Amino acid sequence: MAIRTMIVDDEPLAVERLQMLCAREPRIALVGTASDGEAALRLIEGLRPELVMLDIAMPLLDGLGVARAVGRMGLRPAIIFVTAFEGFAVEAFDLAAIDYMLKPVAHERLTRAIDRVEIALRHREAVAPGDAPSPSQPDWAEEFWVPHRSELIRVATTQIDRIEAERDYMRLHVGAHSYLLHQTISSLETRLDPTDFVRLHRSHIVRRDHIARLRHDGSGVWFACLADGGEIRIGRTYLANAKAMTGR
Repeated sequence: MAIRTMIVDDEPLAVERLQMLCAREPRIALVGTASDGEAALRLIEGLRPELVMLDIAMPLLDGLGVARAVGRMGLRPAIIFVTAFEGFAVEAFDLAAIDYMLKPVAHERLTRAIDRVEIALRHREAVAPGDAPSPSQPDWAEEFWVPHRSELIRVATTQIDRIEAERDYMRLHVGAHSYLLHQTISSLETRLDPTDFVRLHRSHIVRRDHIARLRHDGSGVWFACLADGGEIRIGRTYLANAKAMTGR
């Protein structure tokens, strides 16, 4: 069955463009549109769409506010943010958005987003209420979406070798590539599973299985020797974290 979908955007031309794209996608059944956040909430509550394509910059209540309010209402439509702004991706995915598309949206890009929505909806249907995680169980991040040139790149946490702080940004090192994410290292640390990652310095978080060995220079300073041949000096505050990996 087609996915019951709403479009929320205050720009008539943007709504029209999305409507035309949706008309080319047989998996979408458009059930309504709204031009501001407050109207969107009323329609979402009344129409109960399965998917909401949501702009961010809108009058009265912006898209992020709509997503938060929908969550408090107990409704669970899949949300795709459709915006001209790159800078809200972190907040969007913190709100469990399925995707984040930059305007103007191409048909191929919409198709990939709908693929993700279908997977998410099937997963929800497959999970019985008794299988839901305990509220006290941390919800560790499985992926990050980072701006790169004119698009957003999905980086799975399993791909990240290490993370390095650069002022207000975090550089995610993924093999020979690296990507910048606008977030503090402390907030990022709380989102990473400590069984997979360890903080070794105020500016460095490293995947545990990327650490080959630990060494000291004879004066009490310790270093983490990495699988790619690099080294990171271990801060005194974090030395206990490093030694705990060795059972000491």
